[in-house]
Amino acid sequence: MNTTDLAWFKSSYSGSSGDDCIEISPSPTTIHIRDSKEKDGPQLAVPAQSWAAFVAYAAQAGAAR
Repeated sequence: MNTTDLAWFKSSYSGSSGDDCIEISPSPTTIHIRDSKEKDGPQLAVPAQSWAAFVAYAAQAGAAR
């Protein structure tokens, strides 16, 4: 997949300047992740199931605070 064809989304929690966050681009089997400040920089690609497990863990850890 050509990553320039992906639709990227920033978190609704990012600051008003919008440059202190990550962006993700979901596809059916893979979640692509990049630094919002480095759009042409390195990117991660993780299986969608692994991303879902990470988000569930982060939500659970955040609720425990």
